[in-house]
Amino acid sequence: MHIDILKALAQAAIDRQRDWIINIAEEILRTPETGFNEIRTSQVISRRLDEIGVRHTQNIAITGLKGVVRGGNSGPTVAVIGEMDSVRVLGHPHSDPVTGAAHACGHNCQPAVMLGAAVGLMAPEVLRELSGAIALMGVPAEEFIDVEQRLALYRQGRLGFMSGKQEMIRLGAFDDVDMALLVHTSASPDDTRFTVGGTSNGHVVKYVKYIGKASHAGVAPHLGVNALQAAMVGLHAVNTQRETFRDDDVVRLHGILTTAGVSTNSTPADVRYEGRVRGATVEAIADAGAKVDRCLKAGALALGAKVEIVTIPGYLPMLSNDPLATVFAENAGRLVGKSRLAWLSSDAVRGGGSTDMGDLSHIMPVIHPYSSGFAGNGHGDDYVVQDYEQAVITPAKVVAMTLIDLLSENAAKAREVVSRTRPRMTRPQYIALQQGRLKEEYYVGQ
Repeated sequence: MHIDILKALAQAAIDRQRDWIINIAEEILRTPETGFNEIRTSQVISRRLDEIGVRHTQNIAITGLKGVVRGGNSGPTVAVIGEMDSVRVLGHPHSDPVTGAAHACGHNCQPAVMLGAAVGLMAPEVLRELSGAIALMGVPAEEFIDVEQRLALYRQGRLGFMSGKQEMIRLGAFDDVDMALLVHTSASPDDTRFTVGGTSNGHVVKYVKYIGKASHAGVAPHLGVNALQAAMVGLHAVNTQRETFRDDDVVRLHGILTTAGVSTNSTPADVRYEGRVRGATVEAIADAGAKVDRCLKAGALALGAKVEIVTIPGYLPMLSNDPLATVFAENAGRLVGKSRLAWLSSDAVRGGGSTDMGDLSHIMPVIHPYSSGFAGNGHGDDYVVQDYEQAVITPAKVVAMTLIDLLSENAAKAREVVSRTRPRMTRPQYIALQQGRLKEEYYVGQ
């Protein structure tokens, strides 16, 4: 059957299930959960996979899922990913009143896109023409927050790595996958409907604990060691480093104090900080991270406090696969028009954020395009869906059309993508790299 007919059949199947697909995004929006806590979200995806007849495995990397749909013939496997977690944004109109969790990242739409694409590809006339398989993967914990909780899971042996795709790589969930894609949401300021290509920052995570000595803050402050003041000195020193970074390295330093003392009349003796060191290359991140560590130690030295610095392996910069991106872009252009499609060069950093799709991109061909449909600022209290058609339905169609191109005609295009791609590292090499980036230091300021 001609490819254009297959695409038309897939689009028609998606249109028939339009309300069902959008309802997935709406249901997940109402129950936002943070990383490795996506119990209800995982249940929603599991139930929807059951409804379309896809057998699947649950509880991968605590809350992740994986179902596989096989075409009429053997061939490569393409993963379609739906990230499940949220961030915490107080004041967001859809935030959880107890936890503050909110889908101010648009991840609620990704599982809907994934399942919507599956609906199109599982049309019987389409599926039997495909050579290969589609892995539908609900992935937890892309937003690297709640570091103390994740570090506890790691120390308990429940996690080997502390983000969803990192852990699923370690566990072997991607071992039978040849390439992967997801569609993220965006709020485009112009008439752009899809953005394809580009890269992202990588990062490491800093979990820092300043340890002082408690005393009465009014009667005998001289008998205490103020851990909060030590943290303030250390963070001020971090700020002095900003002029030492090259613009091309896109270094970003930021974080929050999660504990800053327990009582106003007791000298703070336990102060904790969760932070990021981001950069465009692994080398830039390492250089900035070393400077940050020196500054954090300086705070302890200034006040005579102690500091524990845990450096957690964060994400690698994104490597967008041009052959795969070209297939996606051609299909996106067919639906929205080429004039509404933005193509970023392979070295163009998009904003300076980070994603663990970057980790996956070092071991297989990966794309991470963006679809508009939202308004506001990402991770802000005003980031909300404006157009479900553009945020969910159109991306589902583009993904389905892309996979038809890849897996039809004996999967010739998918095989070409694989043959033209030389991964930066193998899975064992990736695991060794990330395990080597984990570092714990204890410094006594004297």
